[in-house]
Amino acid sequence: MKKKVLIIGCGFAGCFAGYFLSRHKKDVEVTVIDRKETFDFLPMLPDVVGRGIDPEFLAYPISALSSRLGFTFINDEVKSVDLNNNTVITSRSSLGYDYLLVSSGSETNFYGNDQMRKNSYKLDSVSDVKTITAAISRKKFDSYIIAGGGYTGVEIASGLRVLLNEKSLHKKIIIIERSASILGSLPEWMKEYALNNLKNNLGINIITDTTVDKAAEEKIVLSNGQMFDPAMLIWVAGVRTADFIQNLNVEKNPQGRVKVDEYLKIRGNCFITGDCAYVSHGNGFLRMAVQFAIYQSLTAASNIISSIRGGELRRYQPIDLGYIIPMANNRSCGQIIGVNVKGAAATASHFLMCIYRSLGLRNKLGVIKNLITPSRLPS
Repeated sequence: MKKKVLIIGCGFAGCFAGYFLSRHKKDVEVTVIDRKETFDFLPMLPDVVGRGIDPEFLAYPISALSSRLGFTFINDEVKSVDLNNNTVITSRSSLGYDYLLVSSGSETNFYGNDQMRKNSYKLDSVSDVKTITAAISRKKFDSYIIAGGGYTGVEIASGLRVLLNEKSLHKKIIIIERSASILGSLPEWMKEYALNNLKNNLGINIITDTTVDKAAEEKIVLSNGQMFDPAMLIWVAGVRTADFIQNLNVEKNPQGRVKVDEYLKIRGNCFITGDCAYVSHGNGFLRMAVQFAIYQSLTAASNIISSIRGGELRRYQPIDLGYIIPMANNRSCGQIIGVNVKGAAATASHFLMCIYRSLGLRNKLGVIKNLITPSRLPS
């Protein structure tokens, strides 16, 4: 008798798990739940602003993926998970399962501040980046405030500068970072390289040891007393897991990522992968990254099949291929297989990997075309 496998989330982890499990239709019936209707290619969202990538090429309908791979797709939001009774409760129904794979990714963390949630722009989806680009084209801001100096903050700030330069708009762009430096725990050479590019080449101001204190419509006040009006606030100051994961009675880190074992399990029939998973590695834990999400999902899906067949489970062995901090003026930086890369080579690596991992030939060709001839909204 086929086992019911329920996958929560159809980002990179859920998508690749669905792909793997679809090859084992004799063993499983697969259902994927996601509150969005599309698989959104999140790593390229800042490129919509900085490179003129058409956001339509960053979305792929999950229903089309479901038809292709043969799983059932439910467009709904998960409200809670009952691990003891093998049940997932959504906004419209209750679903039982034999095996559960949680791969619902992460979302913007507003740290319970409804004022920031209401008066800022986030970057969690293709819909969000459309909202940002529409606001830039429609409204007249004097300042653009980026709350958060991590990967996404650096990317979106550089993209904004390139876009505003194209429009001959000489506006302030400011990154606000609560820590003493941008880019967290990355190597010092990388932080210095990015800082030099942002400040000296792109004219972006960076204010550290500071937070956004108040945000009301287009008026923004910082914890150091500085005020900007009219200003656009883009909030990329951290991420968290979904509420239903936050409410699970299991061991988690401060972001709500669930600590898993070497097989990516928290119990015999429940696996956690991608941004939701807190995976031990060396003396620490793996960062959030697409490459880890993909291979975790393939390992977890393989272990589900092995468990059904009574075989041995496979330990997850992470392989770190590296990372890139893309900046829209082509002064990107990062590491690839332990080798430091800078400039155009780093930028090219970012786009080659993004094109390779994009879903659908239309989207791949569309991104390539836009890189040659950017798609821009009218001023």
